[in-house]
Amino acid sequence: MSGRDVEIAVFAALMGAMMLLGFGAARWRRPHSIHSLEEWGVGGRAFGNWVTWFLLGGSMYTAYTFVAVPALTYGIGAVGFFAVPFAIATTPVAFVLSARAWSVSHRHGFVTPGEFAGARFGSPGLAALVAVTGIVATMPYVAVQLLSLQAVFKVLGVTGEWPLLVAVGLVSVSTFRSGLRAPALLSIAKDVLLVWVVVSGVLVVAMSGGWGATFRQVADRFAATPSPADGLLLGEHAQVGYLTMIVGSALSMFAYPHAVVAMIAARDRATVQRNTAALPIYCLALGLMGMLGYFAAAHGVVPIGGDLNTVTPLMFRDLFPSWSAGIAYATLGVAALIPAAVMSIAAANAFTRSIYKQYLKPSASPSDEAWVSRWASLAVKFGAVACILLLDPAYSAELQLIGGVVILQTAPAVVFGLTTGWFHRRALIAGLLAGLAAGVALLWDIPQLSPTGQVVKAHFGGSSWPLGDSGITVYAGLLALLVNLVVTVAGTALLRLAGVPGGRDRTQPEDYRADVDDPMVKRLDALLDGLPQGAHTARGPR
Repeated sequence: MSGRDVEIAVFAALMGAMMLLGFGAARWRRPHSIHSLEEWGVGGRAFGNWVTWFLLGGSMYTAYTFVAVPALTYGIGAVGFFAVPFAIATTPVAFVLSARAWSVSHRHGFVTPGEFAGARFGSPGLAALVAVTGIVATMPYVAVQLLSLQAVFKVLGVTGEWPLLVAVGLVSVSTFRSGLRAPALLSIAKDVLLVWVVVSGVLVVAMSGGWGATFRQVADRFAATPSPADGLLLGEHAQVGYLTMIVGSALSMFAYPHAVVAMIAARDRATVQRNTAALPIYCLALGLMGMLGYFAAAHGVVPIGGDLNTVTPLMFRDLFPSWSAGIAYATLGVAALIPAAVMSIAAANAFTRSIYKQYLKPSASPSDEAWVSRWASLAVKFGAVACILLLDPAYSAELQLIGGVVILQTAPAVVFGLTTGWFHRRALIAGLLAGLAAGVALLWDIPQLSPTGQVVKAHFGGSSWPLGDSGITVYAGLLALLVNLVVTVAGTALLRLAGVPGGRDRTQPEDYRADVDDPMVKRLDALLDGLPQGAHTARGPR
């Protein structure tokens, strides 16, 4: 067999095994029926320490980490490393808020951020608006995963759209059948493969002259380019844009529906806190993958057809043994399919609970909810394909940043709402709409520039809004959030001064501290990872 045959054989064998694992997840230590949104959409809220750890890593450290970030550092250098401090900054926020989200969700049976916002501020309209915003913001993020998978197929020499459609179709069917259990089980297998990829990357760098030689070579490469925006180090005008992308991305990450789903699927508060505290371990892999973008640039890797997403798989093809490259391709492929599945499940749950059940069929049974979510999850993937066709950014990472501009506008209701119920429901709706309008206007005004500074596309060219001719850019999502907060805070103050009644808060302070031994929290007999330890072994009534 030729080297290419070996790569394809290893890739196909591993991907086939992953698909079978996904199909089999429907029977993986499940209760008698999976035909409810509680079981299909959040795994029965019973994932233990190990499953939660792998699911969080699989849904939050995605093909964006392994393909989009190296493509960004390959193309523009230091700015691409914003993903590392943003991921680190997300940890303390998630540690504090995720336990509160778990408790209130288990007390009230929430499976989506929109449900919580509606209950917290007494507004079904706000819940629906948060749900629609989350669905729209998730589609570009899913598109990042699909573009990464498409890049792997390009490097394998499989051209056209049909391989991508087949892969997405297979993962859609396994998700349709198994729900959240499929990506949870696949995340375990993915991380086993990821360890091999990371170790292999370190060994290849060490055998190729080390990082010192890499940094010297890539510094010379960036110095020879005409673009003032790239460089081994941050330029003077790039620092504001870099900082605002970190802050905006850190705030937006917890607002995404898929991040909340992975957390509330855990069995108790301690499981959530332990796993969010340990998430910086994944940042080591993220930082390494970013530096591998430098390594690829220093060693003359040339992307196929100008598609920078092909840089990472090409590097494995050119510098690794064929069998090892095949393992790397499979890792990248699974790292794309797992989060795409989790994101589509979360978006589908949002539609079912905050729109379908609230407005279309209030009498929907648990099995009706699961059935609607199954079909809605397929629609989300088609929406992601539309994002690829309509936006077509220079870097796939921009799709995630554009999605962040949208999802950030739910932060006052979803993220800040976990700590305060002061905001008025009408002010939150007005602020969200104002933030969305400002975000879309800013994105429309951002051109896509070539390395020589010429305008390639007049509108929707990225997520960093230029401040006049200064050369300084600001993340559009943060500017839109400021507009949102001004409207929300000022509107709340005026409405309260005018005596306009707000909505009834259906949550209580003790809801945010509830644990599994709380009699108000429902328990399942079939816990996936065994019973919680210590004080949490007590069961409340079912």
